[in-house]
Amino acid sequence: MPDVWIAFSSADRRRYWWRNGIVTVALAGVTVAVGLTTRAPGRWWWVGGFSVFSVVIFFSTINAIYGRALLTSTGVEFRTFVGRRSIPWSEVAGIERRQRVLRSGIWWDLRIIRVRGRSLTIPGTFTNRMMDAELERKQAVIHERWSRAAGG
Repeated sequence: MPDVWIAFSSADRRRYWWRNGIVTVALAGVTVAVGLTTRAPGRWWWVGGFSVFSVVIFFSTINAIYGRALLTSTGVEFRTFVGRRSIPWSEVAGIERRQRVLRSGIWWDLRIIRVRGRSLTIPGTFTNRMMDAELERKQAVIHERWSRAAGG
């Protein structure tokens, strides 16, 4: 059984890059506005704080866009810019589709529920489309691999 990659398509990556660019420009605008309007001697703390916050948001979004998961016969391997993590199928108790309601809209992603420990979001699986066929396909592939590894 060949290994399967779970990741965003190039069209999805491009779309999320645009969103990331818009958010980055908006945060840069807020940073400049704070720097120009705050008259207190501590304004550079505010500018520095907004700048650090903007950089963290930018890089966490890039990490999410390029993160992917490799499904093997032995388990799932998460690969992101900041690290790699392997989870054997024996530690997986379930795969769930999670919905999060934010100010920017409703987002869905897939999570691995582990037998022990906290659940983990699978890289390359978040979307804001209500009925996303690609997310459902990814969930079906992961369920199939998990059930084969579990022996039934």
